[in-house]
Amino acid sequence: MSEAPEATRRPPGTPCWSSLMVHGLGTTEAFYTELFGWEYEPGPQPFGPYVRALLDGREVAGIGEMPPDRHLPIAWTTYFATDDADSTAETIRSCGGTVAVGPLDAGTEGRVAICSDPLGAIFGIWQAEEHIGTRLSGVPGTPVWNELVTQDTSTVGKFYEHVFGHDAETHGTAYADFDYVTLLLDGHPVAAVHGVGRSLPHDRGPHWMTYFEVEDADAAAALVLRLGGRIVQPPREGLTGRVATVTDPEGAVLTLLESRPGNGR
Repeated sequence: MSEAPEATRRPPGTPCWSSLMVHGLGTTEAFYTELFGWEYEPGPQPFGPYVRALLDGREVAGIGEMPPDRHLPIAWTTYFATDDADSTAETIRSCGGTVAVGPLDAGTEGRVAICSDPLGAIFGIWQAEEHIGTRLSGVPGTPVWNELVTQDTSTVGKFYEHVFGHDAETHGTAYADFDYVTLLLDGHPVAAVHGVGRSLPHDRGPHWMTYFEVEDADAAAALVLRLGGRIVQPPREGLTGRVATVTDPEGAVLTLLESRPGNGR
C-alpha cells in the first residue's frame, strides 16, 4: 500500500477533524487502539481531559472526556474548516442554525464552535492555527468520508450550501426515491447529505456520520462485537465500497468503509 499524503490546511467548508466526547476516556482509547491501531498524545484541555489519536505519529481524530455530571449524547462530531469562525457562526445563525458553544479559542491550536443545522444535526467549525486537523487520510484507521443522515435533503442541503459555499450534486440512480446529494467544493466531493425519511433513527435524529477506512469491513465489524460494541447495520455493499455501521462500547455510531480499489470520491 502506498503511503497516504499528509494533509495540509483545508479549504473552508471541507471536513477537517472528527472528535468524540465520552464518559470513560481510558476504555474508549483501548477500544479504538484494538480496532484501528491508534496511539494517543495529550491534546489541548480547555474542556477537560482530551487526547489526539495518532497513526504513524500523525493526528487522525480526537477523543475527550466529558465531566461526570454531564450526560450529553455520545457521538462523533464532524468539524468543518473555516478561515473565520466568528463570521461563519453568524452565517449559521442567519441561515436558521444554532451556535451552542463558542466561538472560543482552544489555546493556541485554533478557534472552535459547536453548532447545529436547522433540523438539529450537530457539527463543529474549526479555524485552524497550530492544529490544522486530520493529518493522515485514505489508509485504514483514518476518517475518509462525512455524511449527514437526515429526513430529506431539500431544506437542510441549502443550509450547508449557504454556510460553506458547497455546490450540490444529486446522485444519479435508478431508484427514484433515493434521496442523496453530494456536496462539492471546486468540483471535488467533500461530504454528502442522505435523506432517509421515516427510516431516521428515533433515538438519534439527524446526525453527521463519520466513515473510517478499514482493510476488511466484515472482519472489522466482527472485531467491534468482540470488543464490546454493537452492529447497527451489518456489512453490505454501499456506493463506494463495503460498509458496516457499528457503535463503540459507549454507543457512538460510526461507519466502517472498505473502499473499492480505485474509488475516488
